[in-house]
Amino acid sequence: QVQLVESGGGLVQAGGSLRLSCAVSGRFFSITVMNWYRQAPGKQREFLADITSGGSANYADSVKGRFTISRDNAKNTAYLQMNSLNAEDTAVYYCHVGVRILTGISSSLYSYWGQGTQVTVSS
Repeated sequence: QVQLVESGGGLVQAGGSLRLSCAVSGRFFSITVMNWYRQAPGKQREFLADITSGGSANYADSVKGRFTISRDNAKNTAYLQMNSLNAEDTAVYYCHVGVRILTGISSSLYSYWGQGTQVTVSS
C-alpha cells in the first residue's frame, strides 16, 4: 500500500508563511504527478498546484506568485511553500499523488490522497 503523511500546517498570522510537506511511502515503482489541494469550510476542494517528476509546475490563479510547489524525488516528498498568507487561505490542505505500481510484467497508475493538514490564518 501507499501512504501519504502531510505535515507543516498550523496557525499563522496574516502575511506570514508556512511550508507544507507530503511524504510518500510504501510499495510503488515511481511517483508521477504530485498535487496540492485545499478545502475550506462549506466549499469544494480546490486545486492549488501540481508538479511533474521532471519539475514542471502549474498553479491556480488564486495562489500564483504566493505559493511555490517543489519536490524531492530522492525523498519521495512534495512541498508547498506558502507566503503572504491571508484569512482566505484558511483551509485543510491535502496532498494528492499519482503513483505507478508494477503488476506482473506491466504497471498501473493509482492515485492517493493524504489525510489533510489544517492551515489557519488569523487576521
